[in-house]
Amino acid sequence: MNLSALETQLDDFDFVQRNQALRALAAAPELLPAIGNNVNMHLHSFFSYNARGFSPVHLAWESRRQGLYATALCDFDVLDGLDEFLDAGLCLGLRTAVHLETRAFLPEFAQAEINSPGEPGVTYIMGAGFARSLPTDSPEAKTLLSYRNHAARRNRELVARINPHVADLAIDYDRDVVPLSPGRCPTERHIIRAYVNQATTRYADRTARISVWARLLGRDATEIEKLIDRLPALEERVRAKFAKKGGFGYLQPTPDTFPPASEFIRWVRACSAIPMITWLDGTCAGEAVPNAMLDCLTAQGAAAVNIIPDRNWNITDPAQKAVKTAHLARYVEACEARALPVNIGTEMNRDGLPFVDDLSGPELKPYREIFTRGAQIMVGHSILLRYAGYSYIGPQADAEFGANRKARNRFFAMIGALPPLTENDAARLREVGPDRAFTKIQDALRRAQWTP
Repeated sequence: MNLSALETQLDDFDFVQRNQALRALAAAPELLPAIGNNVNMHLHSFFSYNARGFSPVHLAWESRRQGLYATALCDFDVLDGLDEFLDAGLCLGLRTAVHLETRAFLPEFAQAEINSPGEPGVTYIMGAGFARSLPTDSPEAKTLLSYRNHAARRNRELVARINPHVADLAIDYDRDVVPLSPGRCPTERHIIRAYVNQATTRYADRTARISVWARLLGRDATEIEKLIDRLPALEERVRAKFAKKGGFGYLQPTPDTFPPASEFIRWVRACSAIPMITWLDGTCAGEAVPNAMLDCLTAQGAAAVNIIPDRNWNITDPAQKAVKTAHLARYVEACEARALPVNIGTEMNRDGLPFVDDLSGPELKPYREIFTRGAQIMVGHSILLRYAGYSYIGPQADAEFGANRKARNRFFAMIGALPPLTENDAARLREVGPDRAFTKIQDALRRAQWTP
């Protein structure tokens, strides 16, 4: 077996090719370690930009190779990798879930920065536990398409603002950007990649290319020389200069730039998925009042939260680290007080991010049980929704648990804590239909295993 070649094939834009590679790798169980305790429930794939170019199946493979307890795909504005990722989990014996992330406007905090620095009223927000592809002609699919189209329009407008400032590197959105995304739904990061690619094409001579980037980025050539062969690091500098606040392509968002948070939450719930609040680090004005923020969004239907722990503790400056770890503790405490499941992950959408958080480390060990339970709830919800039509936020769960969030969490976490589903287990659940599948899942819970 050529392990390196197969892992490269996992990222082929052709699904048939990457699925063949996954199957070949899965046929070598000696490559797979025992399942450990760490989780990563927020991983972007190449459908919305992954710093290593990983596809959904590659993320699943790497998660299993590193012995993750559970993992979740979370792409931006698309669900293109949903079936691929969940099926890869069955193939590998990996607990999985699928989320979606976007940005929305929260009018109740219109004057406060929330978790998109420099952009008052704008919040990152998620839907968690999408378990089935949306029927093409359904209202939910049409709404998702509108989000996708809205993002494409913002992208085109961004390119139109950048091009006049970089005439020698000007790009065409359809020709240079769209093909970089296998789902043809590129992000801002794909746009930056297209400009970097254009520089490489136009200035094949390394010295000339260094000179061009030094001029455009306003940096010394010696600094650029250190970056020129570190693609992700270079792209971060280009993104800051071209597209972020203060850059020549940046445009301050208005209340109409992104959909209202309440609208997005309603759409997520219509998909039977779990609307999820996101949290940055507690330093912006909106996050400085976590109770008010949580109460505002849960009143609109949000039912879980997402944290990227690495940026709250993995900090060189001791004083800044102390501030952010204190914010983390306060936020987790506020979530626990409301029995809100906590989802964590590392994103993997820029250079330098770890593949997974170490929950045995001193900073995160106090929260290990909370973060593990959050992952179990997402996995349990995904299994119940995919095979039995039973959602964490659905009418059956509401009838069973009402306002008792702790009891609801316990039930879904116990399902998620069962051994990972296999392809045979999933086939049996599909064969019997939703009603009997729910009974079979309850039976598995009593046995603490799927197969009798």
